[in-house]
Amino acid sequence: MDCLKVTLHIGKLPSSHQGVNFRKSGDPVLYLSNPPGLDAATRKSMLKGLARLNRKQFELYRDPEIETRIAQYEMAYHMQTSVPQLTDLSDETPQTFDLYGEQARTRGTFAANCLMARRLAERGVRFIQLYHRGWDQHYNLPSDIRLQCHDVDRACAALISDLKRRGLLEETLIVWGGEFGRTAYSQGKLSDTDYGRDHHGRCFTMWLAGGGIKPGISFGETDDYSYNIVKDPVHVHDLNATILHCLGIDHERLTFKFQGRQYRLTDVHGQTVKNILA
Repeated sequence: MDCLKVTLHIGKLPSSHQGVNFRKSGDPVLYLSNPPGLDAATRKSMLKGLARLNRKQFELYRDPEIETRIAQYEMAYHMQTSVPQLTDLSDETPQTFDLYGEQARTRGTFAANCLMARRLAERGVRFIQLYHRGWDQHYNLPSDIRLQCHDVDRACAALISDLKRRGLLEETLIVWGGEFGRTAYSQGKLSDTDYGRDHHGRCFTMWLAGGGIKPGISFGETDDYSYNIVKDPVHVHDLNATILHCLGIDHERLTFKFQGRQYRLTDVHGQTVKNILA
């Protein structure tokens, strides 16, 4: 099972699990291109020599971070040979750009990132995380929220449709959300053109699609003021337990040692939310 977005205790895992950032200008990945005067064959020979030196160091010190370094260099060379083709959208059909919208043609937009996520998923990338920033609207909400929603609505719908028509949605779990909600009542100025909302951690909405999730339902309810949860609460530990279940992992059994203590990915909390499972 693949996952497009999941927040677990990644910071406690070895650095070999760190992700790779894609950039909207220049090389898609930092240092993807060889320096001037260095061809691909020479680069490959250098990396092989460096790998031999690193393996000798590992045999001497048995430091797992040395193995991580070896894997990173190998991954870097693999990226040099595969990323240029991955990020070249010239093989996408006009129908695909009609689906995602014209913004998908512009590198760095959320629509282009959604299209890139599909290309990564169909190439077997197991974890993909997309960012869309700028939702902290304490003021200017009437204008800003329209722009934000315009960026994400079509692109997200396109990503789901695209994965489904390619037979990838059932094995791909999409998780969309942030770390807190916003109040339903006004903050700051209260005029037709300028008002905002404050942070609200008591309740907020996330949506999931594909990967074992029941489609076309909502789960949980708030009061009339969207302030407190009144029915079917889901804690973040429950969300993570459910995501792990969809990935085929029992969150109560998977533990790892960190700073002398055995941890679960949901710590000592969390229940699978069975009502949202297909």
